[in-house]
Amino acid sequence: MATPLLSSDDADDGLVAGTGEQAVRSETAGPVVARLRALLDRAIADGTLGTGAKIPTERALCDQLGASRSAVRTALAELEREGRITRHVGRGTFLAELGADLTVPSAGTSLQTSPAEIMATRLVLEPEIAALAARHALQSDLDHLTHCLRRGNATDTYDEFEAWDSALHRGIAAAAHNGLLLRLFDTMNAARDLPVWGSIKRRSATPERRRDYEDCHGEIVAALVDRDPDVARETMRQHLVRVRTNLLGAD
Repeated sequence: MATPLLSSDDADDGLVAGTGEQAVRSETAGPVVARLRALLDRAIADGTLGTGAKIPTERALCDQLGASRSAVRTALAELEREGRITRHVGRGTFLAELGADLTVPSAGTSLQTSPAEIMATRLVLEPEIAALAARHALQSDLDHLTHCLRRGNATDTYDEFEAWDSALHRGIAAAAHNGLLLRLFDTMNAARDLPVWGSIKRRSATPERRRDYEDCHGEIVAALVDRDPDVARETMRQHLVRVRTNLLGAD
């Protein structure tokens, strides 16, 4: 029998007391997401899982996390948007490229920046990352980016679109297959969780701008599929200039 990725003690954290002697499963997706991240991180650290490895089934994760099927599915969808896992119908769910010791600042840590600094950094990093991705992306990377593009375009809410937008840009960074650049990107991308960024981004959002972002994303992905680094670099740069203008105004 295979050793579970999470101990029974850890799994008990997913249960909350009910009436009498009954216990009910926690339906809160946030804690389930955190526990699933921790589970995968430990499995990577001890060598149980590696890049491209198939992770346990939803049923097994429900047992190990002490969570319902719907909560686990929500957590898996969140990790897919983050680019940590990839899901393939009929095949299962697999661990995406991720270093075992990757540590990224999160909102609420000592990370101090501003929307202007975030956009300046994005304009330095992301066009060159896109060019590298055009050269080095695997077919599985391109499939994931196409999936993110399709799911983002199909969303009905601002928050869902933003989540898939973040997943697409992170997927492009992962497709460059440069570990140091991916760490730099993740550090920068953590700033998007800061309240100041979310507030200004939400205030600037309009249906017309969303359609423009969708078109830009489509052009970027098309350049990656065509393996054209120059077009990928320039379309990413133009996209980020538009985002900066919409957020901060023209220079």
